[in-house]
Amino acid sequence: MIRTRPTLRQHAAVASTVALLALAGCTSTPSTNSPAVADTFVVATADEPEALNPVLNYGVDGASLIFDGLVARDEDNTLVPALARELPTVSPDGKTVTATLRDGVLFHDGSTLTAQDVVFTYQAVLDPKVDSTLRSDLDMLESVQAPDATTVVFHLKYAYAPFLQRLALGVVPAKALAGQDINKAEFNRKPVGTGPYQVESWTPGDRLVLTANDRYFDGAPTNRTLVVAFVADDNVRAQRMRAGEFDAAELAPKLAAGFDSAGYQVERVPTADYRGVMLPMGNPVTADPAIRRALTAAVDRTAMVTGILSGAGEPAYGPIPPNSEFFEPSSAGKPTADAATATSLLDAAGWKPGPDGVRVKDGRPARFTLMYPASDSLRKELALAVTADAKKVGIEVSPEGLTWDAIDPRLNRDALLMGYGTPYDPDFVSYKLFGSQFAGQGYFNPGHYRSPVVDQALQTGRDQADPAQRRTAYAQFQKQLADDVPWLFLTYLKHTYVLKSSVQGVRPRVEPHEHGVANSLWWNINTWTRK
Repeated sequence: MIRTRPTLRQHAAVASTVALLALAGCTSTPSTNSPAVADTFVVATADEPEALNPVLNYGVDGASLIFDGLVARDEDNTLVPALARELPTVSPDGKTVTATLRDGVLFHDGSTLTAQDVVFTYQAVLDPKVDSTLRSDLDMLESVQAPDATTVVFHLKYAYAPFLQRLALGVVPAKALAGQDINKAEFNRKPVGTGPYQVESWTPGDRLVLTANDRYFDGAPTNRTLVVAFVADDNVRAQRMRAGEFDAAELAPKLAAGFDSAGYQVERVPTADYRGVMLPMGNPVTADPAIRRALTAAVDRTAMVTGILSGAGEPAYGPIPPNSEFFEPSSAGKPTADAATATSLLDAAGWKPGPDGVRVKDGRPARFTLMYPASDSLRKELALAVTADAKKVGIEVSPEGLTWDAIDPRLNRDALLMGYGTPYDPDFVSYKLFGSQFAGQGYFNPGHYRSPVVDQALQTGRDQADPAQRRTAYAQFQKQLADDVPWLFLTYLKHTYVLKSSVQGVRPRVEPHEHGVANSLWWNINTWTRK
């Protein structure tokens, strides 16, 4: 689901590529060419989690490799039973959901999974003393009970159509966390789950080492060890991949394109992951509807997909992807720049060309800063493209690469190149990202966007079980968002990964925005093999 913010560790400044590569040569990351580690896979990602606890937002949509939920998703993202013996049943009124656990599932410490562990997990999320951003995801949940050791009953305040999808949340052992401050528990760094891998070690800023769980209910992993290397800088990650350190690495599209040759395989995975510019309402320039609408007309999304993404993506106009049954086509704009419409909007709103080419209204120049995370080469390129397109219609954008710590305090006054998105249900992400009640809550609605129409549409979308009513509500949501333009949507991405040609068993599936340890190409790495 939603990553509240990237980790602090992954944004440390890089002195130089050469220095990092030298250091990389001194690390203990195993060389996967060695026969001694033939059953070890090493993968690299930019994203390092803050904690390895599902209650604190780790791997909440499943595929965490360490934990399992009552349900999981297969390669088509279809719900399948996991810790539950079969898919949970829903009462006729939609307010009672019952799950029966598999027999004999064990946690990594050898203890037996019971229904009380499931109850504890969901109650912990609902506990206001626990710093879980998932609480609002479960505000339909009134209570959860365990009438016996293998049965879990969820009682809902109202029928919530996608509730079964919420049951992908990883289950934690009650005995490991009961009576503790979950926010500070040692468990967050050394967790115990039921998944195919267990944690051997975690070196912050470097790697996470996972070892096979031979008692995994779905069969022991085909490989014994998984090393997840955390490498924030895109270029360094690419060079270390080329040096043979990794079996697979997540890379920006342009960098991945350089591996389209013998010895590698490049996977371009469809996603619901979009990039866009959050336009804060606390800035008098970006708060002006004419500026926002002019920008969405001025940007050339097709050029971004072709040039920056090397074709690995498509234009974006809103937070619900075109392949979703809830997508509203009328909310889409033009994929190429429409400078005439942009200038017309600005002229009509009183933004007149100034002597330096920057438009001015009431003495205020059409000028603002666009922040982006400095280590993210893709977002940097998108920021530069927005800057160039905006300049053509008289809007001056100043791109600025920063650490997330520097970005945080400026969210309500400076624009930010952001990313979000989910292929699952439109309620997941959008409810928090655009709902008024979440305004200013970290990376949920950081621009303080408020719309009664959007609020009502989002609430209706989650309250109603009828698919037709939900489609109507989300169509209204998308239309209002397209009119208000709180975000300048740019592109949907294909996540690009480079793998050694010897890797077998990869099964790509449509991915959400979140990827890293969980929800990445290696969601099924426990079944990967080598030629």
